[in-house]
Amino acid sequence: METVMNCERIQDILVRIRNVKIAVYGDFCLDAYWLLDPMGGEISAETGLHSQAVSKQYYTLGGASNIVANLAALKPASIQVIGAVGKDIFGREMNRQFDELGVNTEFLVTQENNYETVVFGKRYLKGREEPRIDFGFFNKRSKETDRQIIRNIRTALKSCNVLIFNQQVPGSINDYFIKQANDLFKEFTDKTVLLDSRHFSPRFSHIYRKTNDLEAACLAGAKVNPDTPVALNEIKKFAQQLYRHSQKPVFITRGARGIVIADDQGIHEVPGIQFMKKLDTVGAGDTVISALGLCLAAGCRPKEAAEFANLAAGVTVQKLLQTGTASGEEILELCREFYYIYLPELAEDIRLANFIQDSEIEVCGHINDLELKKIKHVIFDHDGTISTLREGWKEVMEQVMVKCILGEDYEKTAPDLFHKVTGRVREYIDMTTGLQTIVQMQALVEMVKEFALVPPGKILDKFGYKKIYNETLMQPVKSRIVKIKNGELNNTDFTINGVVNFLKKLRDKGVTLYLASGTDREDVITEAATLGYADLFNGGIYGGVNDISKFSKKILIEKIIRDNGLFGPELAVFGDGPVEMQECRKHKGIAVGVASDELRRFGLNKGKRTRLIKAGAQMIIPDFSQTDKLLKILF
Repeated sequence: METVMNCERIQDILVRIRNVKIAVYGDFCLDAYWLLDPMGGEISAETGLHSQAVSKQYYTLGGASNIVANLAALKPASIQVIGAVGKDIFGREMNRQFDELGVNTEFLVTQENNYETVVFGKRYLKGREEPRIDFGFFNKRSKETDRQIIRNIRTALKSCNVLIFNQQVPGSINDYFIKQANDLFKEFTDKTVLLDSRHFSPRFSHIYRKTNDLEAACLAGAKVNPDTPVALNEIKKFAQQLYRHSQKPVFITRGARGIVIADDQGIHEVPGIQFMKKLDTVGAGDTVISALGLCLAAGCRPKEAAEFANLAAGVTVQKLLQTGTASGEEILELCREFYYIYLPELAEDIRLANFIQDSEIEVCGHINDLELKKIKHVIFDHDGTISTLREGWKEVMEQVMVKCILGEDYEKTAPDLFHKVTGRVREYIDMTTGLQTIVQMQALVEMVKEFALVPPGKILDKFGYKKIYNETLMQPVKSRIVKIKNGELNNTDFTINGVVNFLKKLRDKGVTLYLASGTDREDVITEAATLGYADLFNGGIYGGVNDISKFSKKILIEKIIRDNGLFGPELAVFGDGPVEMQECRKHKGIAVGVASDELRRFGLNKGKRTRLIKAGAQMIIPDFSQTDKLLKILF
């Protein structure tokens, strides 16, 4: 699953791209963004209808035009556009934007009659997209326009290294045009023609094919449910089938699950990338095909081109309310720190779980792939992994965040908005379990600003929100600690089943133990001492501080590896949050996910299992009740 792409190689590819000459044929479009004023417009004196007022408008390149914008961001030697626009204000705006990018528009035909420049009018009211208004969606090009475009494609194939052929608008091409294009692709079979056709893909030949999973299934003659992700093993079959038919590389995009590639060296998989923020996937496919085209022309093998394209798309999906592009600098920045989504099929379907015989210990993947019996140092997360003193912290954080985002209107907020905010908050908390509280509170500040329901002057900083959260959470925590001290409850009432015994046996084996938490360090020390296991952590107890540059689980893992000269599987990490799993896998350690039901303190929490596997857990345990079996596997 691991890939070989690194920042040095990306830099080399970016240099090579500067020598690439590329052409794009396609449905060139504009994306029009009209932000509607919540105050509304006036009532027309003529019609009596209530108008809608636009408070802001802007226009960006969409469709094949967005492919061009993505190409320009990576600075190839030249970009040639081939296609048609209308003789209208939108066509002029598109040409203006192309000129700003330094694009050659010599082969962009203006059809004066019966043709409108394709525009997708996107109306937003209070941050929510209203039904689109589309222009030119059922255009019909004239025969003379088609003939001119075919002549232009021929000229481009003679002079360019690669041609991207993109079709998105129904009715934009006809039988005559498809036959002429195929004749050209056969004639120039030594040139790379990368096809992405939404409606006519099966009718093209002599091309490299980029398609999505549902389209690939249709091309392979399979019937699939469009609301259900296509299984990885099925996609691999489709990719192989399509490659055998064309004998040219096939790229199948899977959304957040990455890319599958088929070429003369077999089937390859590039996993998706995890993000802990709101995403906008509009235009991600355009980013992928532009990056693929440039990388192939720069001499990359198909799998390497897909790895680069995966990172490029990872840049653009983070840009909200725009069909964004990815520059070389942005791709390099993401490359320095990103995390894959591991085994999504397994994570989302417990029926695929593979358990060690006569145990509840799940191995994610093949146990022979794990370099076991080398562990010298072990890091444990605290809350949910060892201690349940803070059980319910997610619910507390969710309530605090939702109240802070909705502000004074919390009690009277409409149900749809309330559920939208709650869903967004819940998703963020699930993704960031294990991060320092102060980091989560900074994200809260950004969400408060994003929803814009609280006046700017009343928005707190991350420290203010952290104070509110801590005060709310510590009420039940302090109550539990008092009951332990009074003898009303026992230490074992607030620890995951079997964990203390497991810690002691690790110490007996000479393993160095560390306790690491996103909770404030002073609280971690107090709670570990209260529950009676603080002295077992001979490597130290670590927790959050208000300066995130001084502590994080990432910083701690890197320090332990560096200070002790460790190699990969000499370090193991146990945790119930994605953060520690991601960092452990990044450094090739042994990642053990603790997917425990915190209320019962034993047994499997299926939601945790899903998140932990996607974050990279190589083993899943529901608790530590099978200590001896677990130790036998690990040591």
